[in-house]
Amino acid sequence: MTHFPEALLDGYLAFKEHKYVNEAARYRQLAEEGQTPDTLVIACCDSRAAPEIIFNAIPGQIFVVRNVANLVPPYKPDGEFHSTSAALEFAVQALRVKDIVVLGHGRCGGIKAALDPADEPLSPGDFIGRWMELLRPAAEAVSTNQWMTDIERQTALERISIRHSISNLLTFPCIEILHGRGKLHLHGAWFDISQGELWTMDAKTGDFSCVV
Repeated sequence: MTHFPEALLDGYLAFKEHKYVNEAARYRQLAEEGQTPDTLVIACCDSRAAPEIIFNAIPGQIFVVRNVANLVPPYKPDGEFHSTSAALEFAVQALRVKDIVVLGHGRCGGIKAALDPADEPLSPGDFIGRWMELLRPAAEAVSTNQWMTDIERQTALERISIRHSISNLLTFPCIEILHGRGKLHLHGAWFDISQGELWTMDAKTGDFSCVV
């Protein structure tokens, strides 16, 4: 029999003894009344870049969707399985969020895979390779720039991918309509793991600037 990971049990016990005690009333309220977050954060699966920790969020404050490289696919109701699109639909149509944040981060493994498509796939299905094809044109343009270093290419594509995902968000009719009416705002942000810096994107220029 496989035992439940000890580190997770220790973490849960610490949570129950400290954090849950401080937030017990809020958890009970959330259980009874449901969630009403104002913000949807689309983030990467990377264990080093958890939105709840980066934004010091309290329970129920943000609705989080995580996938490889924090990508948003274009609107495509083709009958296939679309996890990210389903979460977007729920956040916008049911929860009525007011803000959507696409949160990228430094040293992203998915972005690295997009820049090195010749690498052997991790499995016969090559799910990561297929997923990162969403960025193929941009990845090819960046990877062939001989004047950039490897780190510069990586950072450039990480930020380009954020702008790309925001562009794809606007292909969803419900998002385009609400955004056009000023009832839904789209934001880009990039987190530097090594320095703990948050860079936010200017909606007009697409440029990123450090918060502090």
